[in-house]
Amino acid sequence: MEINRESKVKDIVTLNPGAVRVLEQAGVDYCCGGDNSLHDACAQADVSSDEILARLAHTTDQLTPEDVDWLLAPLCALAQQIRQKHHRYVREAIPRIRELAKKVIAKHGSNHPELASIESDFLALGREMISHMQKEEQILFPYIEAVEKAAASHGLIEPPFFATVKNPIQVMMKEHDSAGELMKQIRKSSSQYAVPPDACASFRLLYKELHEFEADLHEHDP
Repeated sequence: MEINRESKVKDIVTLNPGAVRVLEQAGVDYCCGGDNSLHDACAQADVSSDEILARLAHTTDQLTPEDVDWLLAPLCALAQQIRQKHHRYVREAIPRIRELAKKVIAKHGSNHPELASIESDFLALGREMISHMQKEEQILFPYIEAVEKAAASHGLIEPPFFATVKNPIQVMMKEHDSAGELMKQIRKSSSQYAVPPDACASFRLLYKELHEFEADLHEHDP
């Protein structure tokens, strides 16, 4: 695939994992805005698409034979990967970041009112993510696994209560978008995770953790 200004962002990161770091550093949304062209995504991030193209041309992290191509892997394997890697990380990170934010606000809140907005948005994001993961683990993933098992054995599957799998998928997509918007607001409130001059070690760690949380969220959203 030749990457150009009209290439969809989601296609770029699928075929070239190294592109994720380039887009992350530039603040280009490749998650909720994955269907956008590179030109449109860069315009929203207020960066030059030509500059991003030049940087992408120097990435070399193409898929190798040892990598798992999740576009071709069984869906049940992908669901298991999401459970074990993404869901586990999120469940561990949410309370850690929540307590860290509380600590930083107690020390720096009076001089940095943006911290209150960051904490509020992250608390909302945490609640949404826990609910979202429970729906995936209890509803969507079991159904996907049942469908693949029935297909492999040429068996039948009982019709789900949600009528068609499109319904929970649409719900998941809306929740992805909502989580992405909250993460965008956190990035904006933190000035792209720019650590202020008076920041202590905990302050710096908070922004580092938030940045990593965003990266994980982008990596595992469709």
